[in-house]
Amino acid sequence: MWQTRDIKVVFIYRTAAPLTLAVLLSGCAMLPGSGPREPNIHANATASLKNDQATLGYEYVVVDVTRNILPLVSKDTDSEFRTFGASRATVPSLRLGPGDIVRVTVFESQTGGLFLPEEAGVRPGNFVQLPPQRIDQDGRITVPFAGIIQAAGQTPAAVESQIRQRLQDRAIEPEIAVEIVEQNFSRVSVIGDVGSSGVFPLREGGVRVLELIARAGGIRGEASSTFVTLRRNGASAKVAYSVITENPAENIFLAPGDVLEITEEDKTFFAFGATGLVGNFRFASEEVTLNEAVARVASLQEGQADPRQVLIYRKESRHVLEQMGVDMSEYQGFEHEIPTIYRANYRSPDIFFLANQFMMRDDDVIFVTNAAAIEFRTFFNNATSLTGQPLQVRNNIRSF
Repeated sequence: MWQTRDIKVVFIYRTAAPLTLAVLLSGCAMLPGSGPREPNIHANATASLKNDQATLGYEYVVVDVTRNILPLVSKDTDSEFRTFGASRATVPSLRLGPGDIVRVTVFESQTGGLFLPEEAGVRPGNFVQLPPQRIDQDGRITVPFAGIIQAAGQTPAAVESQIRQRLQDRAIEPEIAVEIVEQNFSRVSVIGDVGSSGVFPLREGGVRVLELIARAGGIRGEASSTFVTLRRNGASAKVAYSVITENPAENIFLAPGDVLEITEEDKTFFAFGATGLVGNFRFASEEVTLNEAVARVASLQEGQADPRQVLIYRKESRHVLEQMGVDMSEYQGFEHEIPTIYRANYRSPDIFFLANQFMMRDDDVIFVTNAAAIEFRTFFNNATSLTGQPLQVRNNIRSF
């Protein structure tokens, strides 16, 4: 009887091994999963566009979070208003354009000239003021005895010089004054969450972003959640209102045709992977550190997360990366914004000091990878669940 049982034990034990091997060799078809399998998706597609060379869709940069990079990531530096044109110290000249109404005044040094008859000596001044006229769609005005003058794109002083040259040989020592009666070309628009949206004229000496917002009644929402979008000549940039108020370089001069859109929206970041919570999270305050963000997502999952691989995905300025010392000579991607992955090692003893100075930005993505042992453990558990019955029989017989 006992001999028979021993034979059965050997039979079951020897049978379990081939059975286990057969199950494992059958692929992952019997392992737990949800949804359709990838081979079936591709095999049954009506049409597909596959990346056969297995190249990445984006080139990207990986930067480890260290003390050296903190000064460059301690503030939200995504602002780009200053890239729209001249420096903050450069005062733009007001230029004329179609639709503007101007008035030309001609001065002569004495009467009896082209515009002033002999009897004009009783006038308070030796000048004649021409009727106001609108600059036409071709950018031109007409001045008696001077002909057609190209005014669009010129400053009033440049137009004065043109007229003076035309009259130099006909009038007596002419001097010209060009006055803007109604400004319709050099205007900017403000829309969105301001006290009073509208179209506002620019002036000689220039108008800056914050001045225009003030002329429109100021922002209606909280400064911490307000963004300013500038649109100019088909390009646009979006900057936090607080950045403009804190950084004078972003308070740039506006140009004719600019549109400012003021919006109130929450800053958010995303969290995926081996975190306690996943999803889209609002900034609890105007500034959020990496430590605060990790705490907001209920930290890293115990026993699953790889604390050495806490990754922050964002678009970073090429200039900032170059300041960090990243060699950008081989990078063939975007010119201004570079896809960047910051890697924080939460095994490092000083990481909490570093992460407390690493500032999150709007639309950042936190991804925490699984520990390497997790992948093996998942496979082992699945394999055990499939082969557990014969192994359990073996154990029961041994304990009998």
